[in-house]
Amino acid sequence: MPLQAKSAIATADGKFIIDHITIAEPQADEIIVKIQAAGLCHTDHDSLNWGKPIILGHEGAGVVHQIGSGITNFKVGDKVILNWATPCMKCFQCQEGNQHICENNSPVTAGGNGYTPGHAHLEGSLWNNKPIERSFNIGTLAEYTLVKASACVKLNSDMPMPSASIISCGVMTGYGSVVNSAKLSAGSSAVVLGTGGVGLNVIQGAKVSGAAKIIAIDINQERLEMAKQFGATHTILADKADIGLQKAAQTVKSLTDGRGADYAFECTAVPALGAAPLAMIRNAGTAVQVSGIEEEITIDMNLFEWDKIYINPLYGKCRPDIDFPKLVSLYDKGDLLLDEMITRTYPLENLQQAFDDMLAGRNAKGVIVFE
Repeated sequence: MPLQAKSAIATADGKFIIDHITIAEPQADEIIVKIQAAGLCHTDHDSLNWGKPIILGHEGAGVVHQIGSGITNFKVGDKVILNWATPCMKCFQCQEGNQHICENNSPVTAGGNGYTPGHAHLEGSLWNNKPIERSFNIGTLAEYTLVKASACVKLNSDMPMPSASIISCGVMTGYGSVVNSAKLSAGSSAVVLGTGGVGLNVIQGAKVSGAAKIIAIDINQERLEMAKQFGATHTILADKADIGLQKAAQTVKSLTDGRGADYAFECTAVPALGAAPLAMIRNAGTAVQVSGIEEEITIDMNLFEWDKIYINPLYGKCRPDIDFPKLVSLYDKGDLLLDEMITRTYPLENLQQAFDDMLAGRNAKGVIVFE
């Protein structure tokens, strides 16, 4: 009998419904995962407006329910974290070590908005007897999901599934932007603009890397208090009227011997602040655009003076089979706070409330949990 899975489905008109999908038997290289927790981020809400039906969700963790005939490295009952940027290990970018921007499998660089044709057979999930795409190839806001085995990383830890689920994107993006992309050096100074879920993980990445000074900037005092818990050494309460955060930048300079910070990370997703990290760093410093702004912005080239570097990494340059176990190990040692990041959990039926809380900034991280 075909497997039925209660799922959150974007209906191509800016809305979603909770309905059942039918999941086919896995092909040779595929796995069916019983989802136990799925993290939420703004991309999930954005996908409501992609103009096509889609199974929502791209952060998740669960248990292997069924495996294809060719699977040898997973077994039924294995705990797994799902990963949306799966490498093929054969293309130019994978051979260069850029597994996160695989030319064949990446749903961002290869397939456009959220799905790579052929990555996991489209007919594997049916809604109203028609094939339906899985967001970012994994569609985690569902009781079960069908994925390629390469989208799974074993979880060898007793960490709670909600904490494991947020590693999939938000934690990896923030931490990896510091450690893999910026390669922040010990003893340096870092500024973090925006202290939501991704920003808090930038702070954690800076702390783990040995940053001597971590300056958090936000317009929300409660978030700044949370930033201290996650490793911020200084906080700046910003003013919404501060264009480009120029006044905040002056405060940063006063905290960094008048030069500016060694690194600055933009985590707000506000286009008007896309250039703001350049104003925070010293000459020859590094500015990192973490939040994935994909809009046209205007940058005053004076901000680049002199020898400043501006980078726009994807997904913290994630190498899932290498990076996920590192993050789990840091959690197990107590060096990476994940349980504390989850403000609230919700059943799938309360997804709208979870979206509302996220958009209102009430949560550091909200997670959907399944029985």
